[in-house]
Amino acid sequence: MLQNSIESNAYALHARLAKHNVLRTNIATPSVAWEDDEHAALENRLLEGRYLEGLRSSIKSLTPEPINSADDFIQWFEGLAECGPGQNHMLFDWLERDANLDELKWFLTQEMVGDLGFEDLVAYTQIKLPAAAKLECARNFWDEMGRGKQGATHSLLLGRVIHGLKLQPSIDTALWESLARNNVMLGLATNRRYAYHSLGALGASELTSVARAAKISACMSRLGLEPWIRSYFDLQIALDVSHSRCWVREVIRPLIIANPECAPFIAEGALMRLQSDQLCFDRYSYELGLNDETILEENEVLPLFFHGLSSNEANVLNMNAA
Repeated sequence: MLQNSIESNAYALHARLAKHNVLRTNIATPSVAWEDDEHAALENRLLEGRYLEGLRSSIKSLTPEPINSADDFIQWFEGLAECGPGQNHMLFDWLERDANLDELKWFLTQEMVGDLGFEDLVAYTQIKLPAAAKLECARNFWDEMGRGKQGATHSLLLGRVIHGLKLQPSIDTALWESLARNNVMLGLATNRRYAYHSLGALGASELTSVARAAKISACMSRLGLEPWIRSYFDLQIALDVSHSRCWVREVIRPLIIANPECAPFIAEGALMRLQSDQLCFDRYSYELGLNDETILEENEVLPLFFHGLSSNEANVLNMNAA
């Protein structure tokens, strides 16, 4: 098992950032305590920045060597669907073939925690992008919004999964790995210094989601769940192949042709997303009894999630998590 102190600090860090993210994205009204709120938010943004910079460092060895052309980069990027971290994970074969309803519900509860919604991540990321990339973000956003039909919005279809299976996702009961992945995506999308990283992370998400969605839908079908419950995953299967192709063609390629220096940042963002996926899938497998071996040792957890923090910051996180 993970050492208790490492597990506790990892959860405290990501629970704190997750609660910060809820506050900074929810609609609110003016408060007389706004200055205190801003000071608290600044502390959390500094923690977030150190964490993201640490994660960037941890995936440096996985980034491609200097790329000679946009075509070379696209070939590497598309190869992540097969060779990237977390791909072809045994967890999803097991879900498709063997998981029972309670196991599926536990898995989905972890996946649903703190999900801001792909459309909101796209909306944050598209600010001030060049016209071609902004237009593709707009098309993607419109698809996520059901092309103007409320009943077809992806967030509503996701809500049907939660309602239909009576799931109760909560920061307080989530694994830190689940929280960490969401913190990565929102941290990249809402900080303009990570705009290229966010485009890479969103593209990697589109690129790799179809195979997993197909296995989750197959699991639901095997367990006899009604089509309206699995419609969110069926729609992912139908749309995300097209979305990933358009993202590569209309966003990533033109940006790299116009500014080759952005390529390493797009690569880092993609790998940050996929590395976070792998940590989730490994931990889920452990919790579901698919792997009796230790998931991560202390010397693996610290480089991934605490190398951006001082030892004192890591030690006091538990006291400040709430």
